[in-house]
Amino acid sequence: MSAAVSGNSALPLPGPESRPVPEPALLVEGLRIGIDGRVLVDDVAFAVAPGECVALVGESGAGKSLTVRALLGLLPERAEASADALVVDGVDAWRASEREWRGLRGARIALVSQDALVSLDPLRRIGAEVAEPLEIHGSLNRSARADRVRELLVDVAMPDPERRARQRSHELSGGLRQRALIASALAADPAVLIADEPTTALDATVQARVLALLRRIADDGTAVVFVSHDMAAVRRIADRVVVLRDGHVVEHGPAAQVLAAPREQYTRELVRASTRTPRIPPAGGAPVIATVTGIGKSFDRPVLRDASFTLRGGRTLGVVGESGSGKTTLARILLGVERADRGTVAWADGVRPRVQLVHQNPLGAFDPRWTIGRSLREALAAGGVPRGLRAARVAALLGEVGLDPALAGRRPAALSGGQRQRAAIARALAADPEVLVLDEPVSALDATVRARILSLLERLQRERGLTMLLVSHDLGVIASVADDLLVMQDGEIVEQGPAAQVLDAPKHPFTRELLAASDPPPSGSSL
Repeated sequence: MSAAVSGNSALPLPGPESRPVPEPALLVEGLRIGIDGRVLVDDVAFAVAPGECVALVGESGAGKSLTVRALLGLLPERAEASADALVVDGVDAWRASEREWRGLRGARIALVSQDALVSLDPLRRIGAEVAEPLEIHGSLNRSARADRVRELLVDVAMPDPERRARQRSHELSGGLRQRALIASALAADPAVLIADEPTTALDATVQARVLALLRRIADDGTAVVFVSHDMAAVRRIADRVVVLRDGHVVEHGPAAQVLAAPREQYTRELVRASTRTPRIPPAGGAPVIATVTGIGKSFDRPVLRDASFTLRGGRTLGVVGESGSGKTTLARILLGVERADRGTVAWADGVRPRVQLVHQNPLGAFDPRWTIGRSLREALAAGGVPRGLRAARVAALLGEVGLDPALAGRRPAALSGGQRQRAAIARALAADPEVLVLDEPVSALDATVRARILSLLERLQRERGLTMLLVSHDLGVIASVADDLLVMQDGEIVEQGPAAQVLDAPKHPFTRELLAASDPPPSGSSL
């Protein structure tokens, strides 16, 4: 193992000058990373003290992921990298061999990744996953490891830990999987914990619980690096913020200062994009285009129970709730791809209008072998547009969603996340729909990109007179675009009404819980 290195942070740590400044558990100075001759991270520097949470924030492409890989000694082979210092728990990690890195990872620095379902082995029980770092880095016997696994699951507030330890990852909810991953990362008591977008795919209430857990871990003395594009989540957890853009640190400082009074325009854009206010609904009456009465649906269990509501033309109906609440099943029934077991969906004049879907994951929704242009042409052909008119119509559709028509020649993987989602909206518009069903359309996007997509949808609604049903677990997203709101829990609609009314004076305890978990709560909320 390389010799220990000590030194103070390159960036000032918070606190009165009279307070002793602890040695940083993690120190990064002058980190530079290039791939194929292109510099992607340049002169990044920050430090994290024991008991402190430092957030690395920025849009996709800012350099966050490469920085994290460098901190873990996992840069791709073709990367060219240098650093003035990379010190992990007193160890000069930059000069460590791969064998020495294997001793560091898990024992001194550990990772909690974004996708717990992928990170956990589907064939192994949760207890074995949590115990693995103890087997690699510890000397406990099997019985002692089992006791330690139970302690760790209790520490991360895993309900019924003994039963959960015997289950596999697919048997756990998203929030419980993330808790299992955190327990595994903490097993060998590392000095540094890196949480890389750990709450992106989680419901608001579950996200709040995971953030509270990470904050407690920091308060107990672990140095936490929280990587995120979500400034609302950063506001909940971070002591200090390091803002990355195009591989450079453009701003850093105490979280309260950076979030309340950012110096850089880029940081102001990130903060503004995470601050959403309830939409002012359009004036005047809106015709009822669908009346849903008492619909129910069961698979191996009931997933929809006696759901009743109306869908009004030219307005956006938001549907919010946790995973498993029945949101997606409700949307599929409106789309006509799922049949209700009971109840009715009555369309105005007895005719189902043209309804199109915009998926959560456009990369998975497009054929990766086809160009965007070909996908749009196929959609136009299905809608009866003559062959000779399709090329011009493709260009017009791309322009309508704010994309350069030249992107028609690219495949989905060659586009950014925001560009793919715009292309997915263009494909839905190709059929000239009257109703758009949007299933978590912005959940995987950076805050600024998400804000642009939501603004695009509002513009398209005004220009085309679209009716939209927007499914989301993010109450802030719903609040910014919805005119009317359904709140779902365990397959039931527990509250509904005009969005502003529900947000300002929620009646159901679950709605109040969702609002409390939204940080900050949507403007206008009484909570």
